[in-house]
Amino acid sequence: MTLKQWLSNRWIKEHTPTREEIEDLLSIVERDISDCLIPDLSTDWKLSIAYNAALQAAMIALAASGYRIRQDQSHHYRAVQSLRHTIGAEKEIIARLDAFRKKRNEMGYERAWIASEGEAEEMVELAKELKERVQNWLHEKHPELIERD
Repeated sequence: MTLKQWLSNRWIKEHTPTREEIEDLLSIVERDISDCLIPDLSTDWKLSIAYNAALQAAMIALAASGYRIRQDQSHHYRAVQSLRHTIGAEKEIIARLDAFRKKRNEMGYERAWIASEGEAEEMVELAKELKERVQNWLHEKHPELIERD
C-alpha cells in the first residue's frame, strides 16, 4: 500500500511542512534522546522516551513527504509503518520499532517494570539510528526543510 492509498483510506491527511516545523520536531527528537540518557532513569522510562524520539522521527519524515497522521487509535502504528514509504526503512527496522511500540503501550497502560536494560539500550540505539537516517534523507530529498550542518 502506498501513501496515496493511505490518503484515500483517510489514515493520513495532506500537509504542507515548513522548515521551522521540521526543525522544531528535530529538537524534540534530540531532547528525547538526551533525556533518555539521564542516569538512574528507570528502564521503562528510558525505553518510552527513546521510543518517543523514534516516533517523532517518523512524524518528521511523513510531514516532509506532505502528510500528517490522522489521530485515531492506530496513529502510532501507522507512523511506524510509514517509515517504509518515506525513508525506505527495511522491514526489520519497522518490526523492531513496532515491537517497542507494543512494549511501550503495555508499560504505559498495563504493567510497570517490564523493560530490561538491554531493551531500553536497544531502543535508544534505534532512536539514534532513525534520527540520523531521517536527517540524511531530509538533506537528500528535502534540503529546503533542514539547515545544512
